[in-house]
Amino acid sequence: MRESTVKVLDDKDMEFVETLRSLGVPRNVATLITYLANVNEASSREIEMGSDLRQPEVSIAMRTLRQNGWIEEREIKREGKGRPMKVYALKATIDDIIKHFEEEKLNESAQAMESIQRLKELIST
Repeated sequence: MRESTVKVLDDKDMEFVETLRSLGVPRNVATLITYLANVNEASSREIEMGSDLRQPEVSIAMRTLRQNGWIEEREIKREGKGRPMKVYALKATIDDIIKHFEEEKLNESAQAMESIQRLKELIST
């Protein structure tokens, strides 16, 4: 049996997760981003153990990261038979990811202000 160590999220990391969540980011996506920002690369199993996410949660969050072009994945052949193991790493910097959410919130805010302005125009005519 081989021994391995897996990084786990600490209190500061959990605060980062909660701050992302306050922006409307789903818990599993926020947790995955935070975990991958703290490691060079990780397998699905390491992500599950270190982030306390279940396998389906990791898969769903990976889909979001893939759609945004934030993740890179590669396969490592295992000894013997079986599927190769996938290893994941953030392709985007954490600054780029934060900027994405910043722009998203700025756009939402601008749209809300346009709606408010339109309401004002409608009641004054």
